Amino acid sequence: MTLNELSTYFNSFLHIENFSHDPSRNGIQISNSSPTTKQIVKVAFAVDASLATMTEAINQGAQLLFVHHGIFWGDCTPITDIHYQRIATCIRSDLALYACHIPLDANELVGNNYGIAQRLHMTNLQPFGDWRGMLIGVKGSLPQPLSIEQLADSALLHQKPLHILPFGKTTITTVAIISGGAGEDFIQAVSAGVDAYITGEISHEEFHPIKEHGLTVIAGGHYQTETVGVNLVRQKLEKDTGIATTFIDIPTGL
Repeated sequence: MTLNELSTYFNSFLHIENFSHDPSRNGIQISNSSPTTKQIVKVAFAVDASLATMTEAINQGAQLLFVHHGIFWGDCTPITDIHYQRIATCIRSDLALYACHIPLDANELVGNNYGIAQRLHMTNLQPFGDWRGMLIGVKGSLPQPLSIEQLADSALLHQKPLHILPFGKTTITTVAIISGGAGEDFIQAVSAGVDAYITGEISHEEFHPIKEHGLTVIAGGHYQTETVGVNLVRQKLEKDTGIATTFIDIPTGL
């Protein structure tokens, strides 16, 4: 498949046109030399479009890097310093870059939040978590009650969360989820009346309000909770097209 064909394929289920309020420039952020004719035989997937990620994608023989966090956000950014180094690295090796931010958080098929809900086998799923007029998370019910530790273990596939704030119920039956940097949205989980809220990270300023509202919160890590969607897209691409893929894991610990 060519770059343009892959872009059409990704958008057939990511629907980036429905997320106009996302400041990320979703879609192709850096083209290759021949987007309509060059065949892409390997696609690398990663959370972040860092120089290290790009270099590893090139070393592994990929012609396209698909990421959650791209390099263009909002207004045009001057191509200087590390921004220049990233773009120059892609152009020198003819590596294309495709980014999908909020559409990948919210997607019901391959999204970060619904992907975590799938791990938990949640039912009665409903969109949750308003951000700039877009519902980007999910809430629902567990098939059976879980302890806080069991919930964290299942949601994060046995990886250690950054923080657990056990200020609400200790036996969990209902959960709301927004991956990444959505700590401040705990208040929406309170309003939704769920037993626990799973997100990526929380700040110091949120600790006491969470405690005073009596909510159980699991902060699984911004990076860790956003490896979910890119890997689901990777698996779907391999299954649908047979194109070789690789996941580049460069955790931040945050």
